[in-house]
Amino acid sequence: QQPVTVRAAAAADAGEICRLSAAELGYDWPETALARTLEAQLARPDGRIFVAEQGGRVVGFVHAADYTLLYAPPMKNILGLAVEKKCQRQGIGTALLDAVRGWAQESGAAGLRLDSGAQRRRAHAFYRDYGFNEEKKQLRFAMALGETPAAPAAEKE
Repeated sequence: QQPVTVRAAAAADAGEICRLSAAELGYDWPETALARTLEAQLARPDGRIFVAEQGGRVVGFVHAADYTLLYAPPMKNILGLAVEKKCQRQGIGTALLDAVRGWAQESGAAGLRLDSGAQRRRAHAFYRDYGFNEEKKQLRFAMALGETPAAPAAEKE
């Protein structure tokens, strides 16, 4: 097992992030669209995207952003986390979450939060092992405004 390096994502990582999103999360989104969104997100001060490299290859990523509510202290919201299946259980997901946690602590956030598809049981076990607590069950609603879907259809296990 080769060492893992976590670094800030760059625009050049769009293809690998797109590959991981499709293969590991089930989000089949065009690379050109992802690349445009990635560039825009990298320019924003309220979010971070980290990638994990192993042997010179991107094998995982995490995307997180500020989560500010009127009725709770500010947190960081993990919007996406994926690790290549053959690289799972090697500490890569933990290293990616540690990067977000470090950013959260540096910025004074009160905690981390995330949503995870109901069918992703292995991911749930990983999050619990990391220290997350399940807070509540809820439904997600989306509304398309035009021909582009409001949200990708489904997550894989």
